[in-house]
Amino acid sequence: MKLRWQTEAVNEVEAAASFYQNKQPGLEQRFLEVLEDALRRIQRRPHMYQQIEGEIRKCKLPRFPYGIIFRMNPEYIEIIAVIHLRRRPGYWKTQVRQN
Repeated sequence: MKLRWQTEAVNEVEAAASFYQNKQPGLEQRFLEVLEDALRRIQRRPHMYQQIEGEIRKCKLPRFPYGIIFRMNPEYIEIIAVIHLRRRPGYWKTQVRQN
């Protein structure tokens, strides 16, 4: 199934990758690899992830304190946010758009 990204989610990935790039050489690439692996898992089996509110689900990233907030539509999976799990819980709710 195809992925559709909200602009805010793309910005969050870029900010996290930049943070890790500045923290340690190569850490940005590891973060992006873990993120890509999680996205592939979501595409294969989106129903296996915990529903957190209505039809919205969350996939936690291994080794990094981030999660992918998403929901399924008939034609695609919408990536709503890529959140830091220890900061501002629930802020992503302002990014949810009605279909």
